[in-house]
Amino acid sequence: MTLRFDVEAVVLDIEGTTSATGFVVDVLYPYSRAAFGALLAEDADEPEVRRAVDQIRVLIGEPEPSAARVEEALNSWLDEDRKVTPLKTLQGIVWARGFASGELVSHFYDDVVPALRRWHGGGVGLHVYSSGSVAAQRAWFGHTPEGDLLPLLDGMFDTENAGPKQETASYRTIASALGVPAGRILFLSDRTAELTAARAAGWQTAGLRRSGEPYVAEDPEGIPSARSFTEITVVHPADRSAPGH
Repeated sequence: MTLRFDVEAVVLDIEGTTSATGFVVDVLYPYSRAAFGALLAEDADEPEVRRAVDQIRVLIGEPEPSAARVEEALNSWLDEDRKVTPLKTLQGIVWARGFASGELVSHFYDDVVPALRRWHGGGVGLHVYSSGSVAAQRAWFGHTPEGDLLPLLDGMFDTENAGPKQETASYRTIASALGVPAGRILFLSDRTAELTAARAAGWQTAGLRRSGEPYVAEDPEGIPSARSFTEITVVHPADRSAPGH
């Protein structure tokens, strides 16, 4: 069964949707864990690092934590898979460097990139909304086995510039930034709480139920689901040449 959506914009989750959660957990998380110490020691004066450390101080309630204490907090949040903004900021920095150096190459499910190219070619705006920082998103889409995919994207959102992914207000913020009516936006994610929040904001939604992913068994009422992007047809309302018109 194919799901069909007439929309002007698609907003994509990454983990469990475009890409394997296992790759992030098994490859990217250990990479960032190994790099935090050097980052905090060698780049403490970098504005982004300093801002993230200031946020960590507030979150842990310690005005002058040592670099070791900050690293301990980061690793604790990593162990708990917490979606904490300063953690995601610092992960984004070290991942961007790893992708730029060639040490890292991102992962995408085989059905994703052809669909993104097809939707982009049909005039649909493509955007990303992930708990990972915008810097991490840029690195992820810029260094793929298929080459640089950034030209396919029109915008990126994270928990800092949009808000938490399970809050309806975040999706209203994104819709306002896109300048697209809520009902003309499709959100693709594997997380029921995120899909529910987006639907409450008036968005169209579809859940990805990929084999082996942590949330594959979720089946939220009223939200259609697909096993891959091959089961999703996205058509811009202005594209009358698309199948079905």
